[in-house]
Amino acid sequence: MEKGSRIVQIATFNANGIRARMPLLLEWIEENRPDVLCIQETKVQDPDFPRQPLEAAGYHCAFKGEKSYNGVALLSRQAPEKVALGFTPGPGDEQTRLISAVVAGVRIVNTYVPQGQDPASEKFRYKLDWLQRLRTWFEDHFDPRDRLVWVGDINVAPTADDVYDPDALAGSTGFHPDEHRALQHILDWGFTDVYRLHHPDEKKAFTFWDYRIPNAAKRGLGWRLDHVFATAPMADRSTGIRIDRQARLRPRPSDHTFVVAAFDLS
Repeated sequence: MEKGSRIVQIATFNANGIRARMPLLLEWIEENRPDVLCIQETKVQDPDFPRQPLEAAGYHCAFKGEKSYNGVALLSRQAPEKVALGFTPGPGDEQTRLISAVVAGVRIVNTYVPQGQDPASEKFRYKLDWLQRLRTWFEDHFDPRDRLVWVGDINVAPTADDVYDPDALAGSTGFHPDEHRALQHILDWGFTDVYRLHHPDEKKAFTFWDYRIPNAAKRGLGWRLDHVFATAPMADRSTGIRIDRQARLRPRPSDHTFVVAAFDLS
């Protein structure tokens, strides 16, 4: 860290089951020491969340989960403030897909966007509705001039550069025009894609490789579904971002990997 600078690293990771990923997660945390790590698909009820080893590693834990599905967590080296779950309090809310908190004066929003299953399904319509609800939530609670970072498994590859075969995958879930419009509608509120800010022309910068495709990670058959988006005050302070592809090649990996963005808050 340069003298006078205050670099904060914010990372995102879809664990696809946090308990199964604990050896990898603890090893990665020890090596990288992010200030904040946002996790999706924890797939664990709150009483069973593995907070003890994470706290022993030096992290405060805020989380909301359910058995076998969904679940989000926000780990931070500094105690989080103003932790909020879901869009609104109350029963029936999608609280296991959204968690937010203020860390180091920055509001961090961690989301696990619905996957959508198939464009002809009700689940796909639900995904689009959820993204619209998220746009409304940002409008109602924040201002584009706020220090705000939105991260997570967004389950949308924004452009042809973000999938391994854009012609074959066009119109499929995760790379569908309706999803592109829904995501762009949120970004138009006031977010910058931090990865594209620093890597405008890079291709095959993937964060997800499907387990069902043999050796997908080694063959480069992936998608960029995990994102870091920032309002202008934070995008202006971003100093870099990286995708840790090697973590996907370690033993018992998730089908996603870590994305780490750095911001100078001095």
